Amino acid sequence: MASAVDFNKILYAPLAESDPEVQNIIDKETWRQLNGLELIASENLTSLSVMEANGSILTNKYSEGLPGARYYGGNEYIDELENLCRQRALKAFNLDPAKWGVNVQPYSGSPQDRLMGLGLPDGGHLTHGYYTAKKKMTASSIYFQSFPYAITPESNLIDYAGLAAQAKIFKPRLIICGASAYPRDWDYAELKKTAEKEGAWLLCDMAHTSGLIAAQELNSPFDYCDVVTTTTHKTLRGPRAGLIFYRKDLENAKDLEKRVNEAVFPACQGGPHNNTIAAVATALRQVADPSFKAYAKQVVANARTLASTLLEHGYKLQTGGTDNHLVLWDLRPLGLTGSKVEKVCDLMGITINKNAVSGDASAQVPGGIRLGTSALTSRSMTEADIKVVADFLHRTVQLSLLLQKEAGTKMLKDFVRVATTQEEGKQGFAQVKQLREEVRAFASKWPLPGVDTANFKTPAGVEED
Repeated sequence: MASAVDFNKILYAPLAESDPEVQNIIDKETWRQLNGLELIASENLTSLSVMEANGSILTNKYSEGLPGARYYGGNEYIDELENLCRQRALKAFNLDPAKWGVNVQPYSGSPQDRLMGLGLPDGGHLTHGYYTAKKKMTASSIYFQSFPYAITPESNLIDYAGLAAQAKIFKPRLIICGASAYPRDWDYAELKKTAEKEGAWLLCDMAHTSGLIAAQELNSPFDYCDVVTTTTHKTLRGPRAGLIFYRKDLENAKDLEKRVNEAVFPACQGGPHNNTIAAVATALRQVADPSFKAYAKQVVANARTLASTLLEHGYKLQTGGTDNHLVLWDLRPLGLTGSKVEKVCDLMGITINKNAVSGDASAQVPGGIRLGTSALTSRSMTEADIKVVADFLHRTVQLSLLLQKEAGTKMLKDFVRVATTQEEGKQGFAQVKQLREEVRAFASKWPLPGVDTANFKTPAGVEED
């Protein structure tokens, strides 16, 4: 017995003891999140309880199949968990279980027929059929015939009339709504009219906005769509996973539940991640709490404050504002690219992402940046605090213009060089350092879910000024 204990000793050691190298990387990432400002619209900060569920003993269990129909034994508690998660998912969006079902097993949220989705440069999602003249970029464009619809050049709003005209010619079997960089709400009723007229399914990918929809801050797609998908880690504030909702009461598709479930397993993935399903269930319980509605309302209020403050500085935003959690900032009038501003923000500890804006010649060289307020709101920031963040962004963009001038070229490598190296007679590097110190001082004041910030020590290997 002694030898058995010896060879399993590592199973009982904490991470810091058994793998200090990985623990240090986790600590450095914790330090980054604590001392920085997270403004990527597709990210959020999940709760301590969600992280506990996600790191639980449930990771040990194999459970291919569905509750009551597994390929392995020993799943009585896993069945209880998955059924609870399904019930909570339906409750979160006020759905009648006689009309709607849900599959909670997808690892993520991405979908020889025809589909139409919003084009990527117009704010659509990469997974909704995006392709270029030279290359089909994702599985949805490789395995399906896809045809993008667009926004109007003047208002940057969805061109519903143009979509209807295109659908009349293209005759899609599936119309997808939902986006990753569209700051306005959707007219699902108008989309439904087009879908019914052309005999198409209507699918909503609400990955970005599902938390705001659950909190009734945005229109609900469930009144009009046949299938609704979402990730769970964005505005829903859960772990990294996905949900697929499907209608159960359609006369013309009585097998839709079977088709969706079989598409998840065995067609696309293997056994479910039960630890993640537990974390999803925990997040969905939080969604039902009144505090989540207050949180979602604040996310939108913060996004509108961010937008209005940037507009006051004279900057151009796509659609001129926002209805949801994100702002799309068009940098082209300034002569800057999204890549350069993203790079400078990284040096500050402000995490954003470069993003295509309407009219970009190529999505590979985006002319804008995308900003979101979900994560900062999860750190308890409100409108006054967001104005401070907006001022940091304003100063960062003005600094980017100085760095571009000091670089002497429009090459990204020269831009990065002057931002990270002190050169004689140039001011950019010192200003980067100064602004970084201000951002860190501001960011580190705020709580970070799952972290004892009062006792957190700076880990080895991080760069501190």
